[in-house]
Amino acid sequence: MSIVQTDVPMTAERNIATIRALTKRYPFLRSEELTKTAYGRPIRTLVLGNGPRRMLYTAGHHANEWIAVPILLKFAEDFAEALESGGKIYGVSAADLASTATIYMVPMVNPDGVDLVTGSIRPGEEQYEEARRLAENYPQIPFPEGWKANLLGVDLNLNYPAGWLQARENKFSQGYTRPGPRDYVGKAPLDQIETRTLAGYTEAVNPERMVAFHAQGEEIYWQYRDVFVIGAKALGERLAQVSGYTLAEVPFLSAFAGFKDWFINFFRRPGYTVEVGKGKNPLPISDFPGIYAKNLGILVTAAMENEN
Repeated sequence: MSIVQTDVPMTAERNIATIRALTKRYPFLRSEELTKTAYGRPIRTLVLGNGPRRMLYTAGHHANEWIAVPILLKFAEDFAEALESGGKIYGVSAADLASTATIYMVPMVNPDGVDLVTGSIRPGEEQYEEARRLAENYPQIPFPEGWKANLLGVDLNLNYPAGWLQARENKFSQGYTRPGPRDYVGKAPLDQIETRTLAGYTEAVNPERMVAFHAQGEEIYWQYRDVFVIGAKALGERLAQVSGYTLAEVPFLSAFAGFKDWFINFFRRPGYTVEVGKGKNPLPISDFPGIYAKNLGILVTAAMENEN
C-alpha cells in the first residue's frame, strides 16, 4: 500500500506525516526540520541517495501550486521502493541513482500558504481572517484559491537577492505594493523565515544542480539575465525532451528575485524552474497521475545526466 496519498489535496500536516512515514518505512531516507514558519508550521527536508553529485529539489514556494509537493514525495517513495527491491526507476537502476547522487529535497517551502489554499485553515479562524483582510487590498484576486504568498502576504519566490530591486520596481508598477495574495516582494530580500532558511540550507548543501517545481504551464526556465552557465541549456533541453515540456525564456516582469534566479547568480550552476501541469491554479489533484508521469523523467535525468 502506497504511503504517499496522491488523490487528496496536500496539507502541511499531511506533508510532515508522509515524510515521517517514509523515513520510518525506509530508514535509508533521512529528514530534518529546518525551521518553523511565522505560524509554527515546520519545514522539513527529505534526503535520498548517497552519491557525490549533490542535487536540490524544492516545491511549494507558491501556496496554490501545492500539486508539485506530492511529486517529490511520490518520487522519494518510488525511489526507495526500487532501491529496496533492486529495481529501476524511470528505466534507471535505483542503486545507480543512489550511488551517483545525493538528492536533498524541501517538498513544501510554504506550508502556511498551502494550508490556506487547501482548506486546513478554515473561515472564521484567526489565520484565515488575517489573510482575508490582506486579500481585500486586491479584490481582483479570488480568495483563497488565488493565494500564492505566505500568510504574511509575501510572495516567497520574489524574495531572493537576485535583481530584487528590479522585481520590486516591476511588481510595484503592476500595483503589488503591499502584502497580499501574490506578487508582493517583501521589505527586503530574505526578510521571510522561509526564504532565509532555504537560502542558508542551499549554501550548506552546496548543490551542483537545482530544480524548483511550480505550476502551471508545462515550461522549463533555465536562465537568469546574462549569467552563462556551461552545460545549463544542454541539460535543460534534455529535461524538456524527457518531459515533453518547453524550454522557455522567463518573461521580463517575472525574471527577477526568484529562487532559481538567486541559485544561478550565487552558484553559477545549472538551476531550473519547472512549471508542472496545465490549467488554472490550483490544479485539481485528479491531474496528478499525468503530471507525475511527465516529471519523473526530470527528477531522474537531472540527477543522472552529465552536462554536455
